[in-house]
Amino acid sequence: MIVCIAEKPSVAREIAKVLGANSQHDGYLEGNGYQVTWTFGHLCTLKEPQDYCPQWRPWSISALPMIPDRFAIKLIPNQGYEKQFHVIEHLMQAADSIINCGDAGQEGELIQRWVMQKAKAKCPVQRLWVSSLTEESIREAFANLRPQDDYQSLYEAGLCRAIGDWLLGMNATRLYTIRFSPRRGSVLSIGRVQTPTLAMIVRRHFEIKRFVPEKYWVLSTLYRGVVFTSTKGKIKVKSEELREKGEVDATNDLMAQNAELVSRLKAEDFEVTSVEQKAGTEAPPRLFDLTSLQVECNKKYSLSADDTLRHIQSLYEKKLTTYPRVDTTYLSDDIYAKCPTILQGIKPYAALVQPLMGKRLKKSKKVFDTSKVTDHHAIIPTGVDPLTVGLSMDEKRVYDLVARRFISVFYPDCRFSTTTVTGNVDTVEFKATGKQILDEGWRVLYGGKPETSESGDKPDSDDKEQTLPDFKKGEHGPHEPSLTEKQTTPPKPYTEATLLRAMETAGKTVDNEELRDALKANGIGRPSTRAAIIETLYKRQYISKVRKSLEPTPTGIALIGVIQEELLKSAELTGQWEKKLRDIEAHKYSAAQFIDELKQQTAQLVQQVVADGTRRLRYDWDTTGDSPV
Repeated sequence: MIVCIAEKPSVAREIAKVLGANSQHDGYLEGNGYQVTWTFGHLCTLKEPQDYCPQWRPWSISALPMIPDRFAIKLIPNQGYEKQFHVIEHLMQAADSIINCGDAGQEGELIQRWVMQKAKAKCPVQRLWVSSLTEESIREAFANLRPQDDYQSLYEAGLCRAIGDWLLGMNATRLYTIRFSPRRGSVLSIGRVQTPTLAMIVRRHFEIKRFVPEKYWVLSTLYRGVVFTSTKGKIKVKSEELREKGEVDATNDLMAQNAELVSRLKAEDFEVTSVEQKAGTEAPPRLFDLTSLQVECNKKYSLSADDTLRHIQSLYEKKLTTYPRVDTTYLSDDIYAKCPTILQGIKPYAALVQPLMGKRLKKSKKVFDTSKVTDHHAIIPTGVDPLTVGLSMDEKRVYDLVARRFISVFYPDCRFSTTTVTGNVDTVEFKATGKQILDEGWRVLYGGKPETSESGDKPDSDDKEQTLPDFKKGEHGPHEPSLTEKQTTPPKPYTEATLLRAMETAGKTVDNEELRDALKANGIGRPSTRAAIIETLYKRQYISKVRKSLEPTPTGIALIGVIQEELLKSAELTGQWEKKLRDIEAHKYSAAQFIDELKQQTAQLVQQVVADGTRRLRYDWDTTGDSPV
């Protein structure tokens, strides 16, 4: 008998249907030579400290660092989990072979390996690797089963992640709770990814608190209904004049000079000195990986990262979209041949698909590149008609984003013309820019509207698309110059969307998609775990949400204030660990070396904190003072 084990009952049912295992039993389905069973996500976990050593049960500084000679697993104490495990154990011990049908990723590999180890499975094991739950995909995956040993490095990377989280989480949480907790029974939770993420939010909080706005003026003039802006840029009080005259006198002097300048300019004609037109194109946006989908859902619909993950996972299980927990925006080249069928299958979008039918689909290297795809490709529709499945409103919204993004990559680029007009008044140069859409191309799928910025803000006024009148070089006439007073603005608080991007790039602000892809290897957390990290920070009451902005609580600020060790709060350092975990998966780094390094770092951390007896956790942190990060 061949035993197949999936990660969820719903996935097991889809697999059983394809295999013809239609006989229902308690905890599994059977038929056609197969028994299909399932876990409920994690059934096993690493043992607790006291399971290794009774002396580690009480929380004591003298017991730290807790570093087991060998890590071991145990069943999660839950009656339902234990009952299902015994079903799995019985099936596996009698099996001729096993097919691991866990989620096709690092976490899925770890979940099933631990269950098989705990069940003492001895028979040969093969791996099913499937990117969608359609019947065609499942059949194709069963026709291409691979030995489980081919995925050993994937398991080792997942195991190293779990051990790393245990070593730092268990030791640092006890260490900081014992040394710095303000009251008995109050736990200070420290995590390998959680704490650097909190540190980024706290750092941004203090950047905003410490920010001192600075006045400046913008010189512009109105000519033929168009605002031209001076190319000199911001007009500010010079620092040396501030020192010599003081702020009030220096500002008054500048204002007097500006008033004289405006008066002088108004007396002269505005003359157009050049008119330049430049044609340009804008390619469709990249396909979605999980992070970019979570970002877009937060921007457009205020969905949390956790909500988006839940909805896209549901769409995957309903066979409507491909595997969601991915970190690539590319498709492998072999998917190209399937795209016409996928497009024809998404019936509600027939009107948008129709212009693509009957012609060869565009194949862009920004979309199809096998070298950029490892475990899975970008999130796309499967071609199953969404009208045949009941969806919630939010599921419909998420599906719509995925479907439109997929269709858009086959549409032509948006073509536009950019016109730049420069003018001169009394040696002062002004400039105005206009953008005219010549062919909407892919933008027609979005009503021709430009994308919002990464933060969800509308484009600045200088970037607004406007069509300029027909200016001619050499023309001149009266105009209305003016000075507008403005002031610099502080950084914006993180939203879930911008925090996800910051986690993806280890805190670096990057708008360029290609550069962002390059930084992903050093991002903190995995696409599948970042939502859970943010939810943990809410649960621990380290952060709160004010409208869409994420704010650290006094507890979160105080915790980061007491942590001096960069090992725990540096996003860049945590990103380097993530890079090593990816390298383990790619056979480029030793799992044993990674664990040895973590053991050494954990021991050094304990030694440093114990030696420093000067810090105290303060809930009355002076938020007007220096940042604690």
